[in-house]
Amino acid sequence: MSGKKFFGKIFSGYLFLHLLAMVVVVVALCLGVKYGLDIYTHHGEGIEVPNLYGLDYYEMRNRLEDQNLIVEVNDSGYNKLMASGSILSQTPGAGTMVKEGRVIYVTINSASSPAVTIPDIIDNSSFREAQARLTAIGFRLMDPEVIRGERDWVYGVKAGNRNLQAGDKVPVETVLTLVIGSGVTEEDLEDAMLDVPLDGGEVDDFEVVE
Repeated sequence: MSGKKFFGKIFSGYLFLHLLAMVVVVVALCLGVKYGLDIYTHHGEGIEVPNLYGLDYYEMRNRLEDQNLIVEVNDSGYNKLMASGSILSQTPGAGTMVKEGRVIYVTINSASSPAVTIPDIIDNSSFREAQARLTAIGFRLMDPEVIRGERDWVYGVKAGNRNLQAGDKVPVETVLTLVIGSGVTEEDLEDAMLDVPLDGGEVDDFEVVE
């Protein structure tokens, strides 16, 4: 075959039609994949997540299920100013655009305050140390109850008239009273008794805080 015929076949209209058809097919495939994925994934479509803070969990769960969203509780907390079962936080946040079937995780308010363990402070710490540890946990303290013993040493913890022990669990809102020493010990009383004059003379008053 001469060179003229060879190049004539290469540059013939028939070959260009084949090349053009291949280009059209490739472009059609690319567009088909692009728009097909958009349709399959609902590109550009979504549901705006509402602000759930403070709303009742059960009511909002039903409302969002009507919009094909799923609401699940993943944690609980406590806020005494809010109703039991109200929503404290959410993920994703309010205003987020999500697709149908998306799970919205929420934290709801408990019916009662969480129970907290009493630390090992009885006969193991001073008043200031115990006070700092308990208030750091979140407890409120009344004025301490003073008994005979080493000054400012903690001899007990009370919730009302109930004596607590280390490891007991009580609601964090419970008001506690620390039982501490007055600084007057049994040894002090014995020393005071020894100082009483044998001739019946008077001695200075010695006050003991019970």
